[in-house]
Amino acid sequence: MYASIAAILSGGLVGFVLGLVGGGGSILATPLLLYVVGIANPHVAIGTGALAVSVSAALNLANYWRQHWIRWRPAIIFSAIGAAGTLAGSTLGKAIDGTQLLVLFGGVMFVVGLLMLRPRALDAASAPAAGWVLPVLALLTGAASGFFGIGGGFLIVPALLVATRMPIIEAVGTSLVAVTVFGLLTSLNYALSGYVEWMVAAKFIVGGIGGGIAGALVAGRLAQHKRALNTVLALIILSAAVYVTVQGVGTLVQGAA
Repeated sequence: MYASIAAILSGGLVGFVLGLVGGGGSILATPLLLYVVGIANPHVAIGTGALAVSVSAALNLANYWRQHWIRWRPAIIFSAIGAAGTLAGSTLGKAIDGTQLLVLFGGVMFVVGLLMLRPRALDAASAPAAGWVLPVLALLTGAASGFFGIGGGFLIVPALLVATRMPIIEAVGTSLVAVTVFGLLTSLNYALSGYVEWMVAAKFIVGGIGGGIAGALVAGRLAQHKRALNTVLALIILSAAVYVTVQGVGTLVQGAA
C-alpha cells in the first residue's frame, strides 16, 4: 500500500514540476523511485522512470501540437538519428554496475542543476548552424538520454536552438517529440532485460497526469516568478545530486571493504 501511494505521489511531484516550470523535473524520477518508492535496483528505477518520462512528454506534446509550436522536420531528424544513440547508450547503461551508474547519474544531476541556475542566453535571431550540427547533436544527446534513462530535454532544447535558431517555445515543443522517442526506446530496451516495473510505472504516470494539470494551473498565476521557481528547482536537483552521489559512493566503498 505504501509503495502504491508513494509511486502516485512521486509521479505527481514530477508532473507538477514539469507543468510548473516546463523542465528539469523528470530527472527527479529515478531518485524518487529509488529512495521514496523503494525500488532497490538502480537499473529498474532507470527503466521504469524512462517509461514514465516518455508518457509524460507525449501528454505534454499534445498541447504544443495544438498551439503549432512544433517544427516537425527537425523533430523527425533529431528523433530518428538520436534513436540510434539512445539504443547504444541504454545498452551500455545496462552493462554497467548499477551503483556505479548511480554515481554517474548524480554527476549528471549536478550539471543539470547548475545549468538551470544560468539564464538562457542563446540568440534565436542568429543564423542556423551548419547542416551537420543537428544530426551530430542528436546522436550525442540520444546516447546521453539512453545511458542515464533521462528525458534529456535540458540537452535537447539548447541543441535545437544552436542548430536551427528556432524560437525557444518551438524548441521546447519540438524537444518533446525526441524526449518521447528516447524515453520509450530506453524503457523498451531495459524491459527486454526485465528492468521495468510496469505497475509502478502506471501509478507513477497516473500521479504525473494529475500533477501536470495542477502545475500548469499554478504556473499561470506564478508566471512572473518563473525564474525564482526555476532556481528553487535547481537547488532541489543539486541537493538530490549530493544525496544520490553520497549513497552511491557509500555503497561502492562498502563493497570494496
